[in-house]
Amino acid sequence: MTYDRLLRDAATALSAAGIDNVRFEARLLLARAAGLSVEQLVAHGAEAAPAPVAAGLRALTARRVRREPMAYILGEREFWGLPFKVSPAVLVPRPDSETVIETVLALMPARAQPLRLLDLGVGSGCLLLTLLREYPNATGIGLDASEAALAVTEGNAQALGVAARARLVRGDWRLPDWEKALAGPFDLVVSNPPYIEASAIDRLMPEVARFEPREALDGGPDGLAAYHRIAAAAAALVAPGGHLVVEAGEGQAIEISRIFESAGLAVGSPRKDLSGIDRVVHAQQ
Repeated sequence: MTYDRLLRDAATALSAAGIDNVRFEARLLLARAAGLSVEQLVAHGAEAAPAPVAAGLRALTARRVRREPMAYILGEREFWGLPFKVSPAVLVPRPDSETVIETVLALMPARAQPLRLLDLGVGSGCLLLTLLREYPNATGIGLDASEAALAVTEGNAQALGVAARARLVRGDWRLPDWEKALAGPFDLVVSNPPYIEASAIDRLMPEVARFEPREALDGGPDGLAAYHRIAAAAAALVAPGGHLVVEAGEGQAIEISRIFESAGLAVGSPRKDLSGIDRVVHAQQ
């Protein structure tokens, strides 16, 4: 069976599973199974593929047909032009979250500052580690309740060359006095906290509902539980004049702004993502 035939068969299986962009995804899966780049696949298209390549592609395609996210199958996802390793222990980094980085860079344009950063719910490390790359004199702490998530972050910090400036802390903001272990305050606190209403998670697309870590999605009955906890700790975590920048779910920005204002923070206008959704709320101490 040729590479081209394998590609067509994989695309057909993905299409039958209701997946979009099937030819693009089939190419990525075949490239992984063959150990070739997508460009090399074009050159080999008419050639017969070795049997192990065909078997490997079938196994990868079966995973995707079950709606496992491509990022978990491939083991990585690009964020802000950087490669991040991912596993089912962490959320898949998304372009929407790049709006957090854009907001921070606009608020804090002086890149040489020796800032202290904190990322609450660090996950893959996509926010914290990207910011450490953008601010070469900054140091940062990443907090997460999951040991497995912190292991992913550590690997990414090493790969991106910022491990010496990143400290990872296991902690759970649902517990009393969780912020005391972080030795604040910080010049910048960022977070992409859980913000999905608990009752809505099972209605999300299968890739999210079935495979992504529920604790990183579940924002409580109204989706706002984490924001209340962050606001309550803001006085200890955000330095005078410092910034708090958080990702928000669709339709949540107004209520999050009210929560932060009630905690005595000065809240700016929400920043929209590329779809025009109010995606980021920022506040200042």
